[in-house]
Amino acid sequence: MIPVHAPLFLPDPDETDMLAARFARGVGAGDVLLLEGQIGAGKTHFARALIRALMGRNEDVPSPTFTLVQAYDAPGVEIWHADLYRLSHPDEAIELGLHDAFETALCLIEWPDRLGDDAPKQALTLRFSPRDEGREVAFLSDDPRWEGRLGAMLDV
Repeated sequence: MIPVHAPLFLPDPDETDMLAARFARGVGAGDVLLLEGQIGAGKTHFARALIRALMGRNEDVPSPTFTLVQAYDAPGVEIWHADLYRLSHPDEAIELGLHDAFETALCLIEWPDRLGDDAPKQALTLRFSPRDEGREVAFLSDDPRWEGRLGAMLDV
């Protein structure tokens, strides 16, 4: 994977919410966001904020830690929010129906390393890392189209 945008520093949760709102303007069906980072790095916070922005309301967004996948019907797009932390083999992700969702829904995947080689090549990885009192997010992909798309969403 190569960087497709400069990393961003998010000093507080409000900045993470604003990043998610920017993403809501530019993502849709068939997009896969792979959310990487240690526990507490901001993956779930970002996913919740993005889902709420796409739903257009303060939706209850429980963590899919135990259900593995939560689906939402937002205006114009189905959203799949998956937390793969508890999976022990990539085949278990196939059983969840993720491969079909990768083509038809907006997929937010926490702990994407559990996908192994099944991670979609067109996906965008957001790598969250604690930094000072906030977090930094790096943007990586094997698909060069993300560079222009991120520029349109983030360079405002």
